[in-house]
Order: sequence, then C-alpha cells, then structure tokens
Amino acid sequence: MTKTDQLPPLRLKKDEDKRLRRGHLWVFSNEVDTERTPLTGFAPGDAALVEDHRGKAIGCGYVNPHSLICARLVSRDSDHPLNQSLLVHRLKIALALRERRYEAPCYRLVFGEGDGLPGLVVDRFGDVCVVQINTAGMESARDAILGALEKVVRPSHVLWRCDSAMRELEGLDRYVEWAGDAGPETLTVQEAELTFQAPALTGQKTGWYFDHRDNRLRLRPYAKGARVLDLFSYCGAWGVHALAGGAESVVAVDSAREPLESAQDNAKANGFEGRLTALCGDAFEVLESLIADRARFDIVVADPPAFIKRKKDYRAGLGGYRRLNQMAAQLLERDGMLVSASCSAHLAEADLTRTVLAAARHLDRSMQIVEYGQQAADHPIHGAIPESRYLKAIFSRLLPASATP
Repeated sequence: MTKTDQLPPLRLKKDEDKRLRRGHLWVFSNEVDTERTPLTGFAPGDAALVEDHRGKAIGCGYVNPHSLICARLVSRDSDHPLNQSLLVHRLKIALALRERRYEAPCYRLVFGEGDGLPGLVVDRFGDVCVVQINTAGMESARDAILGALEKVVRPSHVLWRCDSAMRELEGLDRYVEWAGDAGPETLTVQEAELTFQAPALTGQKTGWYFDHRDNRLRLRPYAKGARVLDLFSYCGAWGVHALAGGAESVVAVDSAREPLESAQDNAKANGFEGRLTALCGDAFEVLESLIADRARFDIVVADPPAFIKRKKDYRAGLGGYRRLNQMAAQLLERDGMLVSASCSAHLAEADLTRTVLAAARHLDRSMQIVEYGQQAADHPIHGAIPESRYLKAIFSRLLPASATP
C-alpha cells in the first residue's frame, strides 16, 4: 500500500458518495457499483481507491467483500493510503490530544474512526501498549502498526488483544499474544491520584475501561458517607473512586472471581482495605438476593456490558436495561442515587433516560437527573459518525413521589 496509482478502484453507484462527502468513513456493500468494480475482485483487507460514479477519487480505504461494511476510508488524500507513514502521522495527532489532556501516559491512544483509523484500538498503560485490531484491513497493516507505535511512543511491550467478537464478522481468527518479548502479567493504570492493576492477558476488552474515567470522577462528590453497590464492577474502578470520594463501604459484584480479587487488591493498594466487599455471581441473581434480604444502598452503579450489540437486538436488549434499572432502584434509600450507564451505541440517551424514569415510576418515585456523562476525551467522537458516540451515563436521584410533583 504505497502508491495509489497501483490501487484498484472501488466505484460507487450514483449519489452513494453523499454520505462520504459529508465526512462518514463507511461504504456499505449495496452502495458499490459491482458491475464496474465487482466486490469479488477483492480479498479481505485489500487496499482500494474509493471513487464516485464518475470515477473521481474520494479517498483511500480498504475492503472486505464479505462484510456489510465492505470498505472503510482511511484518507481523503488519494496520495496517502494506509501505510506506516500514514499511521505515524495519525498516531502523532492522537498523542497530541492525550498529552494535552492527561498527565499520566494511561489512556486510549487510538479510538478507531474517532482518530481516523477505523478498525484499530490502542490503549496505553505507561510503557505497555495493548492493541485491538477489528478489521481485515487493519490486520493486513499489522507490521506497519507495530512499526508506527515503536516510532511514536516507543513502548517496551506491545500486546495484541485481537480477540474481539467483531473479528468474526470480518472472517478473522482471534488471538492474544505479545509482539516480541512477553510483557507484565498485570497492567498498571493511573486515574487521578489512584493506581489500579488489571490483568493483561485475561482482562476484559483491552484490559481497562478508560471511557468511564470522567464519569467515575463525577461520582465522587455524591459518595461521602455512602453505602455503594457497584454492579458489573470488573476490577473495581467505580467502587474505588467512590471510596476515594468518602464512601463508607462498597459492595462489588461481578460474575468472574479474578477481577473481583483485583478489585479488592486495588482497594487495599489505595488505602481502603476492608471497605470493599466482593460478591461473585450473575448480577441479576445477586440483585434478586439483595432485594429478598431487604438490603439498602445510598448509591447503585449499574454499568453493564452492551445489551444491544446489533439493531435486531434492540427490543430484547432494552428489556434487559429495564429489568436491571428497576431491580437496582428497589435497593435505593429514599434519597438514593442511581448511576445508570450503557455502552450500546444503538441505545439513545433519551431511551436510557426513559428506562430509568420507568423504573422510578414503577416504585412510585420521582426521578431527578443531576448529571449526564459520556465517554472521556480519549474516545473522541467523529463528527460525521453518530455511532462513535456510544457511551451514556445518567446520574439521577430517585426520590419519594411526594418530594416533587
């Protein structure tokens, strides 16, 4: 992928270039003029020069003929295809934002389309970079990605965490492996004054959820003296931040033991030994048990995995959010706070708000929204791609119905 005059064209049907001209990066298979440029002429990951119906270049991209999103743009300049030079340039732009925003080198360095590199995610943990490749085009550029990282951030270790379910849609195998010498078993994260450890090889996603970092800080002012329930807690980030805000105690719930052990270790390492209790089990089953025991909390954090991963999952997934928030609300004190989050791009913020309101009204309580949260600045939103704004968080007080009309 060095010279665009050597790239095969991928021509679009008439008027199918409008969305790309407005800034979007995706080409869908039904937008391609397959009579002039058959998709069958491309192998997964092949580079292409995307053209409008007249043959005028729109930009460079890569193709996967077997995917609904059959091509993704990586450059508007037909002279700059996906190669190490382009990757270095994009990494430098991405790094400039993170260094301006964060003191410690712990952040999402590359957020796919938001940083102009669709299909690529890079998280930085000091001198360790964890890389997730989700598309065939980026998989083809794996060596160039490694070379660009070595040139721009010079990591001591790079971990390929290429085990996302998205890879199956691209026809790619899953794997987790170090590039070169093996790195540490745990990743070190710094957030504000806190330090966390998370498992490198077996942790969720790329090891840490940097996207909620600002929302965890938002929780602190409400946490003084509070009893907190942290659902889907993973390594305890929400709970430990609540303790740093003065919470009396935290109950962390997760379905896996290893992250819960990390949560307790993280609480201890930050000076909160004995104040975080771990409950291992399915969140809904734990909620049922806590409700039966008439447990009460001042704050409940409900930050589940995506219940709606595809549009066709919307109805079932929305039912999951409704059930979760209704059960969580039952555990709140009379002036309790529910922090309800969703990482489902297909769930609009307004729908999540209505879900929490329905949970409140079901219990004859009023909902008072005090803050909205979204993904942190190291997950920049692409202005033309609404799907890149995926994270929502609602901080709401659930009050007795008599408190407000």
